[in-house]
Amino acid sequence: MATSTILGDPLPNLPWENKPTGCTEVLWRFTGNPVLPRNPMPGIQGIYNSAVVPFGDGFAGVFRTESKNRYPHLHVGHSPDGIRWEIDANPVEMIGDDPDVDHDAYAYDPRVVKIEGTYYVTWCSGHCGPTIGIARTDDFRTFHRMENAFLPFNRNGVLFPRKVGGNYLMLSRPSDDGHTPFGDIYLSQSPDLCYWGRHRRVMGRGGDAQGQWWQRTKIGAGPIPIETTEGWLMIYHGVMDTCNGFVYSVGAAILDRDRPWKVLHRTNQHLQTPEADYEVCGHVPNVVFPCAALCDAPSGRIAVYYGAADTCSCLAFAQVDELIEFTKANSQVF
Repeated sequence: MATSTILGDPLPNLPWENKPTGCTEVLWRFTGNPVLPRNPMPGIQGIYNSAVVPFGDGFAGVFRTESKNRYPHLHVGHSPDGIRWEIDANPVEMIGDDPDVDHDAYAYDPRVVKIEGTYYVTWCSGHCGPTIGIARTDDFRTFHRMENAFLPFNRNGVLFPRKVGGNYLMLSRPSDDGHTPFGDIYLSQSPDLCYWGRHRRVMGRGGDAQGQWWQRTKIGAGPIPIETTEGWLMIYHGVMDTCNGFVYSVGAAILDRDRPWKVLHRTNQHLQTPEADYEVCGHVPNVVFPCAALCDAPSGRIAVYYGAADTCSCLAFAQVDELIEFTKANSQVF
């Protein structure tokens, strides 16, 4: 059987910890979690659901923080190794040409991707309700605000790392202004990152008919999709409602490389669910929420950043061949 490989660049300095002896999990936790605790700087009581990319000799990130008024903002951070972080004290300020879209009532759950030499940030932007904001930067100091991608209400906007068929692609989850009685993942295309169309449903939430309670309430794309020899590897979150509230877990799917709205394989069980103390206890208990993945193509190593309990930032690790083998062996497409 051929080994699945990542189609990308080497990243030998990505943060990494080998799988513990005797561990049978496909996605295993960093023993140093949380990487960023709930109080990373004065006045901040939570830092989570954040995005990290290679930058220079180290790493840069855009982090969701909450101050004591509980409104979320985006802050830039830098790290030499992806583990030790310096977070800017002031929120990101956007430079925009259009005053109609240059202000967020709130900003949360960012993703960051490098496309053709430019870094793009997407996030949930408060603009008459939650929608997908987009900005670009070259240096993580100056951020140029672009047009919002969609009408409210929408969340979990995740760009692909390259064009497909000449167009930019974005995954998203159309929603409502609350916590989403409908929660499926869609894909949209754009020639210019401004005008979006050709919307396609990628996959839906589970339920009784599929025996998929762990993702029966809603699903949402997580890190930037990873291009592999098997297709696009999409790590996502699945949510179930329980008698004690929502539970967020982690799943994976493999999308067709040329038509990424087509699902080839999808895990019928979660890869990770809240179990550690820092995932079970926090401002919003029982949440693991993946937002970024660093990859070293030659070795197949993947480091996944995720938010825990809407409170702190954590790391988990995987090998691409194991992750894809697990996804294909436990696949259910619906």
